[in-house]
Amino acid sequence: MTIRTAFVLAAGLGTRMRPLTDDRSKALVEVGGRALIDHMIDRLIGAGVERCVVNVHYFADRLEAHLRRRTDVEVVISDERDALLETGGGLKKARPLLGDDPILVANIDSVWIEDGGTDGAIRALIEGWDPERMAARLLLADMARSSGFDGAGDFFLSDDGRLTFRGESKTAPFNYMGVHITHPDIADRVPADAFSLTPIWRAKAAEGKLFGATLQGDWMHVGDPAARAAAEVRLARG
Repeated sequence: MTIRTAFVLAAGLGTRMRPLTDDRSKALVEVGGRALIDHMIDRLIGAGVERCVVNVHYFADRLEAHLRRRTDVEVVISDERDALLETGGGLKKARPLLGDDPILVANIDSVWIEDGGTDGAIRALIEGWDPERMAARLLLADMARSSGFDGAGDFFLSDDGRLTFRGESKTAPFNYMGVHITHPDIADRVPADAFSLTPIWRAKAAEGKLFGATLQGDWMHVGDPAARAAAEVRLARG
């Protein structure tokens, strides 16, 4: 199965990344000599994506100008200049641009290195997708191989790939690393304009329809200047 369209979440204010975001969106902060959004788009193209719908808000003009320079993928803008809509609201607003086939959804503050120098994590995520059983399938990083992440882990993963949230447990072994595959209409019925996808995921997990796949490698969440510096060190090591 090939996923042709991705929704790239690039509208955030990047307040934790200041002062690096004083004159640009977080999507344009460079790590290892490339903008964060280019790291993610490169990964998506490598997995077969041909069209990226990108939401914009903060320094939107500058981000759009940057994206126009990409000639290797079709870029469509979902304009959120008027108001930030969070992950679920952004997906709902972009719905007319996404079509009806399954899509990838990706944050821009995620970089990683796969074991053995491979580049197949997103492809493996797609290959395990079953649209009849799954509402969403999330790409996960081992907590022990994650950096720049302040939490205590997000999920437990069952033998059949189903996810449960950490809940009242002190820790969980896996972190959501910012990429998932889903049905484009998953947020359509939420009446609010601005909302997170997390409550939807909690409901789907309770129904046994939230699944995950694990990265074999090191994941770097790039959410602040210190995390960016650590990611640059790790990327330089290869």
